[in-house]
Amino acid sequence: MSKDMPSVHPPGGLPVYRLLTGPDDSSFCRRVSEALALGYRLHGSPAATFDGERVIVAQAVLWPGVQGGGDALE
Repeated sequence: MSKDMPSVHPPGGLPVYRLLTGPDDSSFCRRVSEALALGYRLHGSPAATFDGERVIVAQAVLWPGVQGGGDALE
């Protein structure tokens, strides 16, 4: 396997599907960026809601090669 190809399984026992959530701030953006740097890919569109005080966002990420519900994976 080349160094450019992610492994078959996520590192550190992480799940193949993750839903990252939190306030819409730089910390959330860093968490998504870190997942992408590990080799995850964005899955679907982000979601946002307002909890009465702040915007809360969510972004699903999926490990490459995993077949997801209907979305085409590269």
